[in-house]
Amino acid sequence: MIVVTGATGQLGSQIVQRLLDRVPATELGVSVREVGRATALVDRGVRVRQGDFTEPASLAHALEGADQVLIVSAAIRGHDAAVAANRAAVDAAVTAGARRVLYTSHQACSLGSHFAPMAVHAATEAHLESLPIPYAALHHGFYASTLEFYLPEAVATGRLSLPEDGPVSWTSHADLAEAAAVELTREDRVEGATAALTADRTWTFEQVATELADLLGRPVERVVVTDDAWASAAVERGMPAAAAEFTLGMFRASRRGEFDVVDPTLEQLVGHPTTSARATIERVASAAPAPR
Repeated sequence: MIVVTGATGQLGSQIVQRLLDRVPATELGVSVREVGRATALVDRGVRVRQGDFTEPASLAHALEGADQVLIVSAAIRGHDAAVAANRAAVDAAVTAGARRVLYTSHQACSLGSHFAPMAVHAATEAHLESLPIPYAALHHGFYASTLEFYLPEAVATGRLSLPEDGPVSWTSHADLAEAAAVELTREDRVEGATAALTADRTWTFEQVATELADLLGRPVERVVVTDDAWASAAVERGMPAAAAEFTLGMFRASRRGEFDVVDPTLEQLVGHPTTSARATIERVASAAPAPR
């Protein structure tokens, strides 16, 4: 049996759907924090059990009988808490008798990264390396859906006002979910960390603004603001200060080149061209309200 954690989240839910294209529902289990959100999977014959990384005792039942466990990394702020949650899930998989663990990591994982989640991934991978069973760390590119946090304001105002950035290989959840399903079901399995699983090109926010302007048929100006000015404006709009500082880490890391990576491995795994960030930009543009 394959068990996927976080199966009602944006990534986990798509991984489960791609797996259902490849294996019978009876060979698939999921671990979710709220079982009530997974009734559609129950109806399809998937085994659904409650499991919470912050309550390790719950994971024994959730992962019972698993041959492979795919752990979607914990969406928890704070390095120590996130690492502890990921380690709890990894250890529970081993205790449950799994013969292989997969973990959704990142192509820029590093203890020295300027973006906090990268250090969490690096620490989790260090724990994976100590396991008595094979593992695969899926080195995802940066999720293209992140663009959706920033583009609506640019659509409305004609100004994409963000801190200085660098190239990012914005990568779709759909492609990464498909790759995970392939990796869970193919015979020539990866052991250890994968190559970077990225889209086929990088984008700066200057290029994103140009693409958005083309799709809208009107100008969109890329405005570079200081980190402090952006954080102050974000807090004034209601973002917690800690969240603003967390977000700034992405920009600091990108301008250091941490996400300036392109690799053909994802395209090879899924067997078709990767989804361009243009698809995300186009989706935002198509839902654009009238400019103000």
